[in-house]
Amino acid sequence: MAKPELEGAFADFKEREALAESMIPMIGTLYRRNVVIYIHGVPLYNQSVIELMKAHRFVRQIEKNEMSEFETHPMLENLGKLDLGPAHIDIGKLTSNFMNDNGGLSVQAYVKRECAAILGRHDTISHPPRDVVIYGFGRIGRLVTRLLVEKAAGGQNLRQRAVVLRPPKDPVDDLYQRASLLRRDSVHGPFKGTIRVDADNHALICNGNAIHFIYATDPSDIDYTTYGIQDALIIDSTGVWRDRKGLEQHLQSKGTAKVLLTTSGKGDIKNIVSGANSDLVVPEDTVIAAGSCTTNAIVPVLKSINDEFGIDHGHMETVHAYTDDQNLHDNTHSKERRGRSAPLNMVLTETNATESIGKLLPELAGKFTGNSIRVPVPNVSMAILNLALHREVSREEVNDFLRDVSLNSAMNRQIDFTVSREVVSSDFTGNRHAGIIDSHATIANGKRLILYVWYDNEFGYSCQVVRVGQKMAGIKYPIVPPQPVTGESTSVEQQKVKSA
Repeated sequence: MAKPELEGAFADFKEREALAESMIPMIGTLYRRNVVIYIHGVPLYNQSVIELMKAHRFVRQIEKNEMSEFETHPMLENLGKLDLGPAHIDIGKLTSNFMNDNGGLSVQAYVKRECAAILGRHDTISHPPRDVVIYGFGRIGRLVTRLLVEKAAGGQNLRQRAVVLRPPKDPVDDLYQRASLLRRDSVHGPFKGTIRVDADNHALICNGNAIHFIYATDPSDIDYTTYGIQDALIIDSTGVWRDRKGLEQHLQSKGTAKVLLTTSGKGDIKNIVSGANSDLVVPEDTVIAAGSCTTNAIVPVLKSINDEFGIDHGHMETVHAYTDDQNLHDNTHSKERRGRSAPLNMVLTETNATESIGKLLPELAGKFTGNSIRVPVPNVSMAILNLALHREVSREEVNDFLRDVSLNSAMNRQIDFTVSREVVSSDFTGNRHAGIIDSHATIANGKRLILYVWYDNEFGYSCQVVRVGQKMAGIKYPIVPPQPVTGESTSVEQQKVKSA
């Protein structure tokens, strides 16, 4: 005979399912007012009922508490009744704080108190929307487009206006092909929404966002103002130019203001990893690089570990998905080994991530070596960090620290944490974090620490690119509840504002 608690499992699920279903229109209504709802850093807008429930379950596993839809629903319901200014609100943290210490207040009174700084205010954000042009439309360009369309919200954000490509033989046929590539992706699945081809205006209408497709061979010879584009942020995802001289060609075109490179920059270009050194971005910056996907995966983790335990030296090995700079079949290549068939071989190659560590974290300059092994998977990679620390640590101490960082620090959108013993690479496709700690693989032996960090080298990295773009554009929102700030310089009065 089944135990009573098991007999009630289905009924409990259906109750929580009904609550999650009722949360969707509340989240959507707030989103259109530029009030974005999260649960411990995971965005809840545009999610299905089951996806909302999975987000709740994941947080319960990581935080080890009993928070569920029964607790978050009243929080969300009360938020919807308030006249809130634009903000980012984490109902996971709000609920956890309420459960830990509510001061004897009701949910209604507690929510009102926590949101006091944004009640009745519609001046909580002062930034105008920023026009964005994607230069190049490969793997990263298309994923960044998906993200920008998704994050359009009420319009006071990064606003993609155009894509620039090399001239094709048949522009109309090319437009339809580009629409198809954006609509369907073999790795990341279908586009969430609608895409309409406007051949007459040579544009795609993506969830109502009109995106012009412009063809050019010279980045300095485009008049964006003829498309109604002003002061644009150019996101260069081609990788053709990586130094200041090359990237500043974009700034010679009418209608441009800033350039963001989607790989590591060379020379004096600032390399920025969102959440780790974002405080280095200043309004005067016109050209910035977002670093590589591997750099983004490891730098937040290394910064956290170094700040807490101290790192003497280390070695990084990346087990990286193959990329389109490799050959499908054996052929010539400008770099050693990369000419061999990518789907059939593990390919040992170099990585520039170790050099980037010293630039981004000067305190670790010269302390790291590294290599990369390209493997026959299309997406999701792993960084293995072999670290010598200042002091002895235990596996439990390190995991508990990184779990807390993933939930409660300003880098909770950079560092994720998994407790599963069964995860494999494909489980992290679509993960929005820069890197994910595999806690069951952590090894600690005295002062020696080995960490295994998964990362979606396409989508997770694209999320980081957008975050840097938001920082460059001055897009920032009050955060409720306020959180510790890492790599950001903001005031208490601004509610510890940081980029989304």
